[in-house]
Amino acid sequence: MNDIIESLKELGLNSYEAKVYVALLKKYPATGYEIAKLADIPQSRAYDTLKSLEVSKIVSSTGEKPQTFIPVKPKELTKRFRRKFESNLDFLEKKLPDLKNDYNEPIYSISGLSEIREKITELIKSAKTEIYMEIWSQDFKYIEQYLLDGYNRGLDIKIVGYDNFQCNFGTVLKHKNGRELELSLGGRMIFLTVDNTEGLFGKVESKTVWTKNPHIVFLLKEFIVHDMYLLDIEDSFPEQLKYFYGTGFKKLKDKILNKNINYNIH
Repeated sequence: MNDIIESLKELGLNSYEAKVYVALLKKYPATGYEIAKLADIPQSRAYDTLKSLEVSKIVSSTGEKPQTFIPVKPKELTKRFRRKFESNLDFLEKKLPDLKNDYNEPIYSISGLSEIREKITELIKSAKTEIYMEIWSQDFKYIEQYLLDGYNRGLDIKIVGYDNFQCNFGTVLKHKNGRELELSLGGRMIFLTVDNTEGLFGKVESKTVWTKNPHIVFLLKEFIVHDMYLLDIEDSFPEQLKYFYGTGFKKLKDKILNKNINYNIH
């Protein structure tokens, strides 16, 4: 019984109102005296409470003498509360964002291999239109089935794969020198965007960040897309690129990074 009282209080009734309504459901029509005894509250408070519930149209009185009271049906009460809360939530959903026009989505840190893989899986399963990602083969195998399920339900899936990568669906481009990248970056990196609305990136064994911040998601997708451009060009014109930029793009890296050996980039 106490849990019903507490639930009614959470919906907006005070303690006396909840007790009186429940008491009336047990016996009605009932006088104020009878209700006070059933609800185990002072008689003076019973009459005040009944008046309050009448104003809220949760109980009604017969108008006869002695005056008796009848509760609204439970289904009607819950229907009223549902309409009220849905209306309020719709209003807040529309109006709250207007209070702070410069709101920025936060960035969350996710640590630990199992937690990171769990978040990646969650993002993939929630995707509605597209997935762009860069991932290592040993991490890919944990989410391959979820990606395949997404592909079969119509998702546009584009993947940059590191190290001996095998995938038979979506658009897949293979990144060369994966092991060198792992050593230079200090771990296996992952980059992931879903539906242009969520992004995750970082070292999959230790720490990643996840966000819905549209600016960061945009930059993350741009990074993946430009990586794909370059990988496709590299596959199509290997000898020409080697001639112009040297093995492993050494000349290009020296040009852009000014031979800064403290900065590793692929």
